[in-house]
Order: sequence, then C-alpha cells, then structure tokens
Amino acid sequence: MSGRLICVTGGAGYIGVNLVEQLAAQGERVRVIDRFFWGKMGLDEIPNVELISRDVRELQDGDLDGVDTVCHLAGLSNDPTADLDPNANWQMNTIATKELADAAIRMGVRRITFGSSGSIYDGAGSEEILDEDATVAPLGPYSESKFAAEKALLDVQDKIEVILLRQGTVGGYSRRMRYDLVVNTFLKDALLKKRLFLHEGGFMYRPLADVQDIATAHVVCLDAPSDKVGGKVLNVVQDNYQVKQLAEVIAEAVHPIVGDIELLHAPATGRIRDYRASNERMTAATGFTPQRTPVDSVNSVLEHIGEVDPQELTHPRHYNLRWMQILTEVHELQRSYERVF
Repeated sequence: MSGRLICVTGGAGYIGVNLVEQLAAQGERVRVIDRFFWGKMGLDEIPNVELISRDVRELQDGDLDGVDTVCHLAGLSNDPTADLDPNANWQMNTIATKELADAAIRMGVRRITFGSSGSIYDGAGSEEILDEDATVAPLGPYSESKFAAEKALLDVQDKIEVILLRQGTVGGYSRRMRYDLVVNTFLKDALLKKRLFLHEGGFMYRPLADVQDIATAHVVCLDAPSDKVGGKVLNVVQDNYQVKQLAEVIAEAVHPIVGDIELLHAPATGRIRDYRASNERMTAATGFTPQRTPVDSVNSVLEHIGEVDPQELTHPRHYNLRWMQILTEVHELQRSYERVF
C-alpha cells in the first residue's frame, strides 16, 4: 500500500469503523466524513486518520482535496430508518451520492466504491441464486434509494471509476455495534430471552456476510484492475441462509452460555425479504471471496461483549431506528427551547 489518502464517508458507522481500521492497518491515510451520531468510536486515536464532522448532504469540494479513492458508506442503512423519513432517506442515499460523485469528479478523485445493498433484490424472490444482471424490483424507500444511487453513479462512469458493492445482510462485531441486523438480533434474543421467533416459519432466504468481509471487499476494490471492476456491480455474499437455518446455527453457538434455545413460529410482520445472491462475479473480478460464516460473526460478538449485560445489549444506541428517534426528539426540544428563549 502507498499511504495515499482514502476518504470514507460514514466512517464511524457499523461497517465504516471496520473499513477505517483495515485501511489504517495497511498504511493508508484515511479521511472520515461522518456526523458522529454514535460518537467517534475511537477513530480519533488511530494514527493517520483525520475526522471531519459533516452531514454527507453538506459535502464540500475541499473535503475531497488530495483524495485518491472515496469509499462511500454514508446514509441511512436499513428499512426502518428509511421508512421513518423517506424524504431524508432519498436526500442522503440518492441525491447526496450523486452530488458526492460530482464533487469527486471536480476534485480529480480516481475511484469510488459504493456500499449498496443486496436488498435491491427484494422483489426478485428466492427461486434462483441471483447474479448482478438479474432483473430487480426494489421494495420500499431504502432499496429504491440504493438502486437509484447505483444508476446515478453508473451515469458518470465515463468521468470517474465507480464500483458498486451490493452488500449482503451484515453481521458480526464492530466498535459501532448494532443489534438490529438479523444475525446480531438473533444472538441478542438468544442470550436475553432464550427463544427465537421465526416469522412464517423462517423459510425465507437471506444472503449474509460478516462486517469484516464487507470492509475487506472495499479494500480489495481499491486496486482491482479497472477492466475487471470499473463500472461494475458486485455482490458481496458469504452464502445464502434460510432464517430457520440461521436460528439453529445461533442456538447451537450460544448453548454453552445459556443452554437450550426455543425456536417458535410467528406470523409475518412488516416487509418480508426472501432472495438469494451469488458472489461469483466478485471472486472472478478481485479474487476475494468472503469466508467468515454466521458462526464466525456470532463468535466475534461473544468475544467482545464478555458477561451478558441486558442493559448494554438493549441500549438504544445499538438500534438505528431507536437512536434516530431519540436524536429527533432532542433536536425538536432544542428548537422549542430556541423559540422560547
């Protein structure tokens, strides 16, 4: 590695902190652009990491001065937060992505890797394992905004290299821990409730990947050959798992800690995802195949949390929707205070 400057938007997020750690460990200089809603996560203690506190919607050209590659992860990151405020979701995930690309072009940035989402395959079903050429029909504001952002980036591929990573559903340990993702949610529920609810029997499929492997996918795309990755959509998936299968794996993993876990059927709630995706194009283009299984993801969390603490596992900061609702309430209180005084 050359010690060039890499910009990571959303660098203090769940995937972002892992990416920043990997880049810094390989000798890169890293500039993080983030609002730090969840704090700085110790990034200010890592050598050669520069922090800029800024909403991605307010990006300035100077933020990209001297940057070789942008790894773009900023924005809302799941269905519940997008559903909470679809307009803000569209602004952050789609409009800000296009504006970031325009700024990167003006500032001579070489390449952008974009953290897109496998949820784009939501409406395609699980009858077959989908590659990146599959016809898709995104369901809901989140996946729709991600798909639109992909198209906006592909529109400028003739001016800057773009690589679109459709990331599988993520799990595992991060300094910015989340328990609102299926692997981590099942782990938390198994530890605290000793039972897991399988909506519609848990027969739907999800493509999964560990957070460390997702971060590594961005790293390997920094120097992958242009003819292999430029202007390409690449899935990032370790494997596809039925939710029921995943629950059984997690129940076995935590058995030494809490004993038997009860698996219960439950009616469907909200948007049901059921799709499978292939990682073959990523492997062919870069030589990288995610290897960390859901068991590895679970073990990484267990290694870091130590003794099970219900207050810690249920703290709002580990749940994007709940934390955003709290921040919104605080913001409204501040505005009310300012109007009064």
